[in-house]
Amino acid sequence: MALARRRRTLRPGDLIEISRFGYEHWAIYVGHGYVVHLAPPSEIAGAGAASVLSALTNKAIVKKELLSDVAGRDNYRVNNKHDDKYRPLPCNKIVKRAEELVGQELPYSLTSDNCEHFVNHLRYGVSRSDQVTDAVTTASVAAGVLAAAGLVGLLLARSKRERQ
Repeated sequence: MALARRRRTLRPGDLIEISRFGYEHWAIYVGHGYVVHLAPPSEIAGAGAASVLSALTNKAIVKKELLSDVAGRDNYRVNNKHDDKYRPLPCNKIVKRAEELVGQELPYSLTSDNCEHFVNHLRYGVSRSDQVTDAVTTASVAAGVLAAAGLVGLLLARSKRERQ
């Protein structure tokens, strides 16, 4: 499903998925148009590819900003995709935990401590990132295909030599 701006009412504690160029940025809605999100120090709303490069840092800042500023021109949607798997914490607890972290510098890693891990931990108490899981799965499949192709090529070359 393509991401699109939604006019529906946002509820405090909702996970907001923002479609950036090449990845999704995640934030948690805390009310009155504001979100809390984990961003590398150079994160600029709507920065796209430049924002991906800024993610190579190992520290991030927890920021509270207007959703419209964080999303910029990028599309976004509510995506509480793990509600069927994990029980969300009470909304007031999610918001309280998020706002207590604003201004703090936290460890940042694309693979273990990114913005998606951050918001899932706030909403469910479980730190996870499907983007990381999906990327690892894709890389594993690609490596397997390349290894199989290399093996087939090796066997064909060997067979050709034996026939000569």
